[in-house]
Amino acid sequence: MTGGVVVIGAGLLGLGTARALLRAHPGMAVTVLEKEAAVGCHQSTHNSGVLHAGLYYRPGSAKARLAVEGIRSMTAFCQQHAVPHETCGKLVVATGEEELPRLRTLLERGTQNGLRGLRWLEGDAAREIEPEVRALAAVHVPEEGIVDYSAVVRALAADVTGLGGQVILRAPVRRMVREGNAWRVETGAGDHAAAYLVNCAGLHADRVAESAGTRPPCRIIPFRGEYYHLRPPRAGLVRHLIYPVPDTAFPFPGVHRTRRVGGGVEAGPNAVLALAREGYTKSTIRLGDAAEAATFPGLWRFVARHPRMTLYEVRRSFSRRLFARALQRLVPAIDAADLIPGGAGVRAQAMTSDGRLVEDFLFVEQTGALHVLNAPSPGATASLAIGAEIARRVPLG
Repeated sequence: MTGGVVVIGAGLLGLGTARALLRAHPGMAVTVLEKEAAVGCHQSTHNSGVLHAGLYYRPGSAKARLAVEGIRSMTAFCQQHAVPHETCGKLVVATGEEELPRLRTLLERGTQNGLRGLRWLEGDAAREIEPEVRALAAVHVPEEGIVDYSAVVRALAADVTGLGGQVILRAPVRRMVREGNAWRVETGAGDHAAAYLVNCAGLHADRVAESAGTRPPCRIIPFRGEYYHLRPPRAGLVRHLIYPVPDTAFPFPGVHRTRRVGGGVEAGPNAVLALAREGYTKSTIRLGDAAEAATFPGLWRFVARHPRMTLYEVRRSFSRRLFARALQRLVPAIDAADLIPGGAGVRAQAMTSDGRLVEDFLFVEQTGALHVLNAPSPGATASLAIGAEIARRVPLG
């Protein structure tokens, strides 16, 4: 392809796309532009570190297909590159009768999506895997696991450069200009020419799409997810991954308990509106980001649709006791004194003007460009599969 491809964003998805392009088309000119001083500084490494297998997603959706493909390709990549990971398995736990139909639906979805080894467990059988769990029933997902995504990002960047691509850091995109059949991408580190653009800018994907001259069908609204760690003497309360049955009335999965590759147990996240697109703390406020969210009618319609849960998430953000109470539903032995404040991530959630969250992956194409406007969980797990999907869409003529 004359002029090659410029990928905006050196997170898991941008690097996975660049790698897929270079593997499919050796010799292609591929440049990845990253505004930060290192790769994978945001969603790629500010997450729970879980390898998701595709249990939750509607059969036939892009999420379902790419999650199943993604966990297998990501696991293989980790094995090939000696990236720390572990296939430890997960329990999705029902604690009440009202959750059993939803749990059975998850089992059916996972089976239809092609997950291997799924098992329905009654309470006693679930406690053989997780002795401290309170469970009326559970679904065991043996393919799920944990991984060091920071190591994945570094290995991907090395692969991209090893295959002949470029990864340019400290190169924030200032302007994109269409000139004939090519793009001129102006950055803080010089200009770059491209025949094709791939926008993997994550938290800023909608803004990049607008700069390229397209009108996104959604707005990125940042939701912060905060985590706690279990104090080391109490880490033995959780042996694998423990998740609640998702509440269909609220579009986030709820707090879970996750072993970490480097040791220890993490609990979270919640889901609260961030006042900056990279707002990892409560005190981080960017007036432009906050004003943009506050003037977006979709956000207020979302809050009106979920008022009680929205308020609860905010209260829990400021209360270790409430956070512990949520954890105690599944693991009663966890106490507020067991929790140490941990890190946080910011989820780039695409939202429509009617206040609904975009549930599936969302790709928007324009002449000479493709924009990834929604790649929430399992976006990290599925990043290699999504990258391959994007590479197949890039025209070669």
